Amino acid sequence: MHLQASILWKGLFSIGALSLILVGLPSSAEDAGTLYNTTYDVLQGERYFERQCSRCHGFDAKGNDETGAPDLTGRLSRANNPVGIFNIVRNGVPNTAMLPVDADLPDAQVWQVVSYIESLRYDPASVELDGNPDAGLALFLNNGDCASCHMVNGQGGRLGPDLSRVGESTRPEDLMTAITNPHEDVAPRWWTLEITGPDGVTRSGFRMGEDSFSVRIMDNDSNLWSYQKNNIDSIERIERSTMPSYDGAMSESELDDLVAYLFSLRREGN
Repeated sequence: MHLQASILWKGLFSIGALSLILVGLPSSAEDAGTLYNTTYDVLQGERYFERQCSRCHGFDAKGNDETGAPDLTGRLSRANNPVGIFNIVRNGVPNTAMLPVDADLPDAQVWQVVSYIESLRYDPASVELDGNPDAGLALFLNNGDCASCHMVNGQGGRLGPDLSRVGESTRPEDLMTAITNPHEDVAPRWWTLEITGPDGVTRSGFRMGEDSFSVRIMDNDSNLWSYQKNNIDSIERIERSTMPSYDGAMSESELDDLVAYLFSLRREGN
């Protein structure tokens, strides 16, 4: 009995040691992704993302206009599969603010980050909506007057975000919130600044850019104004959206139609 137990123990020890050795080996970007896509891996990837990546991409992974970090919850422009995402996380992107992760970070942990990023994405074609996109387009152009501020495929205004591909990165529920409660989450790019210059003239416009020394705004006529911070009398930040709420201004069916239209705005084939 003792001999059999010893043999069994040695066998288990050998299997365990082999497992540790395999875990320690660098993962192949071509075949390792499916090894790290469990719920546990996604949670571990989220923890690392929040510690290291959220500083640029945000805790919601929706990007940051200030840093130029892209939205990771929709269609990715630089990678269209897990291997591509792995390579970007591991190696960074040359000539951009996207730096590689620490060289000592195990490939397994990089794959966990990839699994988390993949978990944020979904297939828009699988979403069924109550609204009618064609009716929503009519609302967008007419009743809602959305095109006076928003551009779609090169047509429209510049006083709001370009919506040409908004359906790739924004879920229907978030589109509805943006329409009915536009003040809930306003990106710094769309804050309004009121600046009184050295000439005593106060101008108001969108916050196009700001650093420690200067600030630039765009007024409602699309004129750009630049100021040196040490040469202005006052500056006031208004962190509310200039977009009106359509809650109550449109019926529920009209809101559904508008959301359906906006959600349909994606790159051809997506």
